[in-house]
Amino acid sequence: MRHLFFIVALMAIAGLMVTGCAPHKVAQLPVTEQPTAVQPEPRPHAAVEDRQKIGIAPDDTIAARDLPKETITDRHLARVEPPAVRPTVRELQAKIQDIYFDFDRYDIRSEAKPVLQEVASMLLRNTNLKVITEGHADERGTSEYNLALGDMRANSVREYLISLGVSSGRIETISYGEEKPVCREQTEECWAINRRAHFVLIEGIR
Repeated sequence: MRHLFFIVALMAIAGLMVTGCAPHKVAQLPVTEQPTAVQPEPRPHAAVEDRQKIGIAPDDTIAARDLPKETITDRHLARVEPPAVRPTVRELQAKIQDIYFDFDRYDIRSEAKPVLQEVASMLLRNTNLKVITEGHADERGTSEYNLALGDMRANSVREYLISLGVSSGRIETISYGEEKPVCREQTEECWAINRRAHFVLIEGIR
């Protein structure tokens, strides 16, 4: 009987030991979802805003550095006027005056030099042009003498134009002597304007 009591006591102690060693269950709290932080919507880049203003879709991926930039050359070309139209031979001809000579002389007067400089300038600027220099005389003297005097006057002009840089091949000379007067009255004033050199521009070089 005592032996049976001892066995029961041992079994009770063993049961207590097993119960004491068993893991305790931890009460778990219900899991709740954490609220997601609302991220602020990023502000569009200035370049995007600019594209929206001019009608380009905001999702266009063109980078700001790829947008065309105005250069100095662009601004300059925008201000350049169309090239001037080259004046016609008729317009240039209208600008050339005759030059005049003293009686029985063929040397160049000082007041005639600016006119010859203008003729030379026209020829140098318009390389397709040539000039015919006409020599004239008044009616006094023989026709042969006046023809020779007109020739000397035309050649005097030719040499002066060559000295200003005009090629000799672009200057032709002709003498009319007393044959083509611009004034037919027998006065000193009329004779003075007949003693002249006249210029005719022609297109002779291509």
